[in-house]
Amino acid sequence: MEKVLLGNTGIKISKVGFGVLTIGETQLNLREDEGSEIISYAVSKGINLFDTAEYYNTYRYMAKAFKQNSDNLVISSKSMANTGKWMMNAVEDARKALDRDIIDIFMLHEVRGLWDLPWRRGALEKLIELREKGIIKAVGISTHHIEVCEEVSKMADVDVVFPLINFRSLGIRKGDGFGTAEEMASAIRKCADAGKGVLGMKAFGGGNLTGSYREALDYVYGLKGMEAVMIGFGKKREVDDICDYIEGRMSKDYAPDVSQKRMHIDLGDCEGCGSCVSRCTSKAISLNKETGQAEINHSLCLTCGYCAPVCPERAIIML
Repeated sequence: MEKVLLGNTGIKISKVGFGVLTIGETQLNLREDEGSEIISYAVSKGINLFDTAEYYNTYRYMAKAFKQNSDNLVISSKSMANTGKWMMNAVEDARKALDRDIIDIFMLHEVRGLWDLPWRRGALEKLIELREKGIIKAVGISTHHIEVCEEVSKMADVDVVFPLINFRSLGIRKGDGFGTAEEMASAIRKCADAGKGVLGMKAFGGGNLTGSYREALDYVYGLKGMEAVMIGFGKKREVDDICDYIEGRMSKDYAPDVSQKRMHIDLGDCEGCGSCVSRCTSKAISLNKETGQAEINHSLCLTCGYCAPVCPERAIIML
């Protein structure tokens, strides 16, 4: 698979990355051997970029797969840390769990607005320090917020931005409300013009746009500055599909079979706001009385996907 340079970092990455969250306990919850086998298969197909995070609890899948082949792989991880000590621990945990001296990219995970940046300044300063010491190669920020993506273009100490972007604007945030794909695309261009590396997430809107497979990918890969897109894989066939697309073998009318997919609440993201409950016309979603988080009654769910766009935390996905 073709490799491209990630902004001004000097890091060479495949044009598609493996978002390891999908195989973890909050989504497919695959057995360790199942998940690591899919990762190994992706490596064999030329994918060298792997994205994870402190709270995903997926390092074990990666470590098992990378024992067989760790050459030229690029690891990107993230932490919700807001202090230098917390961030230091997060980086050290990743190094230990993955048996790597250097983590290629480490990010502030899910910066939720401009107000969040000063709150997490200590963590960012620690990442900058670790980059200077050679423990990480690049400092990044992941976000669903347009204004944060725009701000990264002005931040000299940040190398990589990881924004949420898809053609239907699912999950894109602007202030306290929703933003548009066009607005996020504009922010991405500013980052690219400033030499930042750009990685895209949620091209399929958490699986809700998988039925529009080519349209979804054509959109994100057509954006100026987009160097790679992270995709969550749960099957080897899905790895084959993205390789066919990237390498130009996919037919123009390709559409994957999504008839067996179901709506799913990612409890790592759900904040129990109730927006999905109000939107569901089939009354399939309710809030759990004990946890306060959303849950789906699949005997009532029509898999219409109408709930996903109203979730402010993009916690509703299709698996």
